[in-house]
Amino acid sequence: MAAELTALEQNQTWTLTSLPSGHRPIGCKWVYKIKYNSDGTVERYKAQLVVKGFTQREGIDYKETFAPVAKLTTVRCLLTVAAIRNWSLHQMDVQNAFLHGDLTEEVYMQLPPGQHMVCRLNKSFYELKQASRSWFHKFSNAIQQGGFHQSKADYSLFTKVSGTSFTALLIYVDDMIITGNDDNAIASLKDFLRTKFALKTLVKCGTSLVSKLLTPLMGFQYLNENIHLIF
Repeated sequence: MAAELTALEQNQTWTLTSLPSGHRPIGCKWVYKIKYNSDGTVERYKAQLVVKGFTQREGIDYKETFAPVAKLTTVRCLLTVAAIRNWSLHQMDVQNAFLHGDLTEEVYMQLPPGQHMVCRLNKSFYELKQASRSWFHKFSNAIQQGGFHQSKADYSLFTKVSGTSFTALLIYVDDMIITGNDDNAIASLKDFLRTKFALKTLVKCGTSLVSKLLTPLMGFQYLNENIHLIF
């Protein structure tokens, strides 16, 4: 819980203020999870402060909510190309992804009981109806600043071509699959993303996005034999 509050404060997620007349604050609660390693041992204890998004009012607390996610067909095609061409495959995810999105609406969140102030949300927040949309908008703007182009066939796919160098990034909410024929370009991409977001490299294949999506669908064992997985 302390780590979560520290992350929220460092990200300047909210500003303490008095509740303006005519506004209604949204409630919040703590959600606790235990994350396990593939062998069943405890990886870490996780606490998230989330808003009660079900109390939001359309047109007041939120407007648009749609955010694209990677199509399964795109994931399968990208991994097939990587397997055939023997490209390395990298997977990373963004820590506290939804907290990076910038809010355009004026939204207030309650503090714990006994407090007379409220939080004016500056950034997107877990369980806000517009959280996914705000996060994807933030990420797509950042990656395109790095010279990547957004695919018209799948808005979650971003590619960059420089001479013979090709790099592809596919994002599914806060998980990223990165591949290409130039390891130096991939390393530069990771460095660029770290200047924008807090990232971590997933170290357990069993919990990876690739494994979760593709194991029952397209012979993940075959891909393992043809792709050098880097974690």
